[in-house]
This record gives sequence, C-alpha cells and structure tokens, in this order.
Amino acid sequence: MHLSTMGWDTFFEDQKKALKKVNGRLARVTGLQKNHVRIHDGEEEVVVKARGRIVRGHGKNTLFPVPGDFVIEKDGVVTRVFARKNQLVRGAAGRRGKLDAAPKAKQVIASNIDTVFIVTGLDRDYNLRRIERYLTLIYNSNMAPVVILNKADLHDDPAPFKAEVEEIAVDVPVHLISSTDGSGVDALAPYISEGKTVCLMGSSGAGKSSLVNAIAGDEIRIVGEVSDFDGKGMHTTTTRDMIFLASGGMIIDNPGIREISLSDEEGGVKDTFPDIEDLAAGCRFNDCSHQQEPGCNVIRAVEEGTLAPDRLFNFLKMRLELTFLSDRDAKTADRIEKEKWRDVAKYLKDAKKRT
Repeated sequence: MHLSTMGWDTFFEDQKKALKKVNGRLARVTGLQKNHVRIHDGEEEVVVKARGRIVRGHGKNTLFPVPGDFVIEKDGVVTRVFARKNQLVRGAAGRRGKLDAAPKAKQVIASNIDTVFIVTGLDRDYNLRRIERYLTLIYNSNMAPVVILNKADLHDDPAPFKAEVEEIAVDVPVHLISSTDGSGVDALAPYISEGKTVCLMGSSGAGKSSLVNAIAGDEIRIVGEVSDFDGKGMHTTTTRDMIFLASGGMIIDNPGIREISLSDEEGGVKDTFPDIEDLAAGCRFNDCSHQQEPGCNVIRAVEEGTLAPDRLFNFLKMRLELTFLSDRDAKTADRIEKEKWRDVAKYLKDAKKRT
C-alpha cells in the first residue's frame, strides 16, 4: 500500500512541496484513542501522540487530527496536520433544542471524505425527517451523500421505501441493501474503489457495522442486537476507525449518532430542499417566510397536496436553527439572554399550525 492509494493526491502534494522539507514521515490518521492518534504510512499502523500546541489550539497549525487527516509524524508525535479538502462537521452534542444556549463549539467527525453513506434501517429506525437533517449536515460539510436503506430483507416489497426517500433526497443516490443476505451490496463498489474514502453515518442499530462486514466480506466489526422494545441498537461501535478494504478503498465507521446537531452553515438547507426553493421563486414577496403571507407559492403547494406539511415544517425549523447559530457570534450576551427558547418554540409551534 502507498499513500497514493490512501487518498493522497495533488491537493496534499502541493502542500508538501510548499514545505520545502518534510521533517518526519507522512501518514494518514486511521483512528483516535483518547489523546493518542493511530496513523498508517502505507506500510504499518502505529499509535502516536499529537503535539501540545495542536491539541490545545495554539500556534499557526491548530487542527486536532481526526480520521481521514494526512499528517506528518516524527519521533512518535504528530507535528503537522495538512489542510483538509473537506471536513464532516456537526454542532456540539447535547444542545439540540436549546437554541438560547447553543454552543459555538463544533465537532469534526472526519476529513477528506469522497462520499458519506447515510445508513438507515428499514425498521423503526426509518425516519424521513432524520434523513433530511443528515443531508443538511453533509451538504454543509461540502460532501456527497448517498442513502443506504439497510434491512431490505425485512420487507417483501421494499421498493416503496426507496421511492419515498428519492422524493425527499433529490438527485441523491438511494440503494436498497441487506447486510444479512448481501443483496444490493455489490452496487456500492464504485463508491469504494481504490483511493476513495467513504464515511458512515446513522443511528445505533441501523446496521453500519453489519454493512462494513458485508462489504469487506469478513467479520471485522462487532454487530449488536436491536431491542424489540424500542427498535434501538447498542453502541457496539464506540470509536471512529478507518478500515482498509481489498478494493483499495477506505471506510470510516462511526458510533451511532443519537442527536444530529447542525453547524452554522446555511447552504445545506437549500441543497436538501430544492423543491421548496423552486416553489419559493413563485412567491409574491421575495422575503416570504412561507408561513402566512398572501401569495405564498409554498403554502399553496401544501394546500394542494403537492408538498408534505411535515417537510415544510422541517425546512422552516432547520432554517431557523441555522440562522440562529449563524447570527449567534454577532450578538451580545445580553441579547442572547433575551432571545429565550420559549420565543423560538412559539415561532415553530405557530408555523406548524399554519402549515
């Protein structure tokens, strides 16, 4: 294996040339272990440390290594993180639904990703609104999403689920697969060809670990049981790890995500809801909020049954959430204190009634 087969290309080579001299060895981050980093240089995988100023955020290079990063390591220490093509980012966990106290912190999950698989089980895990949130998060991170509908073997005819997702995931590839019997898994091969990196996202119990095993053709990830009571799975995957495949591709497996907190970029909403954006172009007012204005083409679509009320509500909710987060840095502490969640909750409640 060589770095070129691990995703290294001209983007990183140009950065290397700009350094003039590389003081250490080049490698890619394959996982994290507390304050330690696992890296692979194409020949071996080792556990090293990250230099203090990188961890604490001091100095010119303040990136903390995450799976997918390319780095320079010397004497058992990561001394440099190369600039990223992209990074999968979500808002800090534990704050969804608490917009008045929304944190500025963001969590970088992985970097330098070619495709993100949104893995959803066709059982109690199936939720269109959650898929919309995943899509928004991925578009905000400037990455390409693919929806994987796992556990297709649970249904005699799973095709309606695929059609339903294709309706809300516009122009996004949607695949029906079964990690149990392997059906549909071969169709995923083009996304994981040599040098390509895929990152998995989904709830616990969606079948991410089973999918990795089905793709790899080996039991390399522990698979947990899904509760009959609530349909939720245990966190059998507790770390983010890069897995190397025989095809030459790489998969970054992630622990199940219970809370999809968005970061403060607004562009993802437009990409997730292009149908609503197209409808909005026909509204009477350019700044239409799509709630109560006369001549609102979006509300008309809801009334005529061509746009689902829940889809519009989710659009309004995420747009408000992202606008709030985007504006937060520019607001004073006093103003933030005055803008309590009760006002936001009332706004959303009224919006839902009107739609």
